[in-house]
Amino acid sequence: MKTTATLYLGIDCGTQGTKALILDSHSGQVLGLGAAPHSLISGAHGRREQDTGQWLQACIDATRQALQAAGVDGQQILGVGVSGQQHGLVLLDDQGQVLRPAKLWCDTETLAQNQRLLDYLGGEQGSLDRLGVVIAPGYTVSKLLWTREQYPQLFQRIAQVLLPHDYLNYWLTGRCCSEYGDASGSGYFNVRSRDWDRALLAHIDPEGRLEQALPELIEAHQPVGRIRPPIARLLGINPRALVSSGGGDNMLGAIGTGNIQPGLITMSLGSSGTVYAYADEPPASPQASVASFCSSSGGWLPLICTMNLTNATTLVRELLGLDLASFNQRLGQAPIGAEGLCLLPFFNGERVPALPHAQGSLLGMTLDNLTQANLCRAVVEGTTFGLRYGLDLLRANGLHSRSIRLIGGGSKSPLWRQIVADIMDTPVICTGQAEAAALGAAIQAAWCHGRESDPSLDLASLCERCVSLDPASQTWPVPEHVKAYGPVYERYRQHLATL
Repeated sequence: MKTTATLYLGIDCGTQGTKALILDSHSGQVLGLGAAPHSLISGAHGRREQDTGQWLQACIDATRQALQAAGVDGQQILGVGVSGQQHGLVLLDDQGQVLRPAKLWCDTETLAQNQRLLDYLGGEQGSLDRLGVVIAPGYTVSKLLWTREQYPQLFQRIAQVLLPHDYLNYWLTGRCCSEYGDASGSGYFNVRSRDWDRALLAHIDPEGRLEQALPELIEAHQPVGRIRPPIARLLGINPRALVSSGGGDNMLGAIGTGNIQPGLITMSLGSSGTVYAYADEPPASPQASVASFCSSSGGWLPLICTMNLTNATTLVRELLGLDLASFNQRLGQAPIGAEGLCLLPFFNGERVPALPHAQGSLLGMTLDNLTQANLCRAVVEGTTFGLRYGLDLLRANGLHSRSIRLIGGGSKSPLWRQIVADIMDTPVICTGQAEAAALGAAIQAAWCHGRESDPSLDLASLCERCVSLDPASQTWPVPEHVKAYGPVYERYRQHLATL
């Protein structure tokens, strides 16, 4: 007897592009993938913005590709889940129109505003005591103060303050709401009480406009609503499809790697680097660099984020005029430690370690070691050392795992996987589906939809069915390599100390 497919669409709107994925939640199989690129608006002083119209078109293009690749009828799609890049700011007027390009997570133009807000909160400790997180450059809150100061007339027209995934949900359903996981990265949200800090917004805007513009908060298992029929037609899917709460890319990546209970660590090698683990209770980390966000599965997600990862390796690769295969070849030719060459890849400032004003630097150059191979090795090691620094912070907070689940573009490289395993001194394994955030979005959509008929539906059972591991990717640390990396990592730490 043939079982009817239960199909869900997962959308992940990232910095470089949008990915779409068709999941059959009954079999746990991903049936089709699609992708469409975005371009970045870069400017002086670290401005990093995007045209939200590109996101919408990319959603349409990627979804149509995924449906075609899956060979399924879009009318079979029962639900949609959206993952979005965290910390971005989308402002709407009272007609629902976007007021200006979205300021992104990697934007560092608001450094001064972030510092003033941090001072107002009583420094790092004051921010931690009040919000449960230490606001950092790139968080949404400083973007609001920057907008008020740089665009006062536009600021007066604000009717809705949304994060990127909130905006896509609004486009899909016409409803403005936010889910706890993504909201907790805004910088105006208390991760312990799980509510907006309205007084902080009143400090930025005493007239109360920002407080009135806040979206409604919903739980991870609650749907936003049904998709609007005109948007369903654009995407080519069922006009009765349910749109789930969605979440930030890290939160949905956690679901897409099965990281929804204590004992797992996920590491993402994407444009930025992230390391996170699930917690049942709100963690009280004394380290400012550990962001104790809420998860999009009902708990918390202690997380560290580095601003420079594959964006740094791509920069070096393009500088040397190498394609990906040639870059990996050079990488393999250089020894551990790149013969003393050390690259601190802080091209976009850095969040972990907390060096927002830092710039990239190449240290230890000699007449003998300045080679293409060593430079390729130095940028991969430098970015991975940043993740090791962050992992050490999580470990200091009692978050441990016997292995690391690796996702993101960099995880496709066997050599980079080995470098990660050696530097972390921990086995690593990739998930069967590389697009973990899009998969997590689809799984969450299945959860929200399934709970309509079965309120007891367990997210863990869905993850068990839909999240697979790739045994061929499992990589164990080599004891000799681990030992060799000891002094190399210590040299990296010493260079950090000089900054």
